[in-house]
Amino acid sequence: MDLLADQARQLLDLDLSPAQLAAFRRYADELRAWNARAGLTAITDDEAVQVQHFLDSLTCLLVWPAQSTNLLPPQSAIDIGTGAGFPGLPLRIVRPDLRLTLVESVHKKADFLRHVAGVLGLDGVTVLAARAEDVSRDPAHRERYDVALARAVADLRVLVEYALPLLRVGGVFIAQKTAAAVPEELAAAGHALDVLGGSVSDVIEVTLPGLREPRALVVIAKTTPTPAKYPRRAGMPAKRPL
Repeated sequence: MDLLADQARQLLDLDLSPAQLAAFRRYADELRAWNARAGLTAITDDEAVQVQHFLDSLTCLLVWPAQSTNLLPPQSAIDIGTGAGFPGLPLRIVRPDLRLTLVESVHKKADFLRHVAGVLGLDGVTVLAARAEDVSRDPAHRERYDVALARAVADLRVLVEYALPLLRVGGVFIAQKTAAAVPEELAAAGHALDVLGGSVSDVIEVTLPGLREPRALVVIAKTTPTPAKYPRRAGMPAKRPL
């Protein structure tokens, strides 16, 4: 994990401890061991896992210091469509006080998430094998979170209908995107943001080593409560975006 340690220090001013680096190494090992049967990722090369999965996930930390004092650090986060646990689990490894909920509708992937959280001894991690729309309508989760996260899940105008109902007013949604896609997706998402109670507060461009195309963190603040009729039933946000 030398590459991860070096780049986390350079890019994020983050010194990963030996215990954290050992956790990332075990995570990578479990990812490869489960990949064939659970279809977790096409990225399995060691250096690519360190950069494109772990480091990319940790760039979300660039957002948190810019938020209001009651989000320093956030106490709760929900990762929507997390797949193999990105970005949520890497963030939880370096922020042990974070209460994390992982939402993944594919049961094989959810089984992996439970397994790896247990193997790594990560307390305070809940895995929901469910659709984001259903979780967002559940009173146990609706408007309960400080931070919502999503990486490579859907178009932004779809994502905000998944994420904003989960955030308390004052919370933030961090959407990880390729930088080139952001202007068009933001323009298309304006109506959805108005309807759902969100506004764009920042776009942070990030360059990762070895990747030609820059990444971006789209930061959306939850400014007003989301109307009760949103999100619409499962499948509708993607089929008919706002």
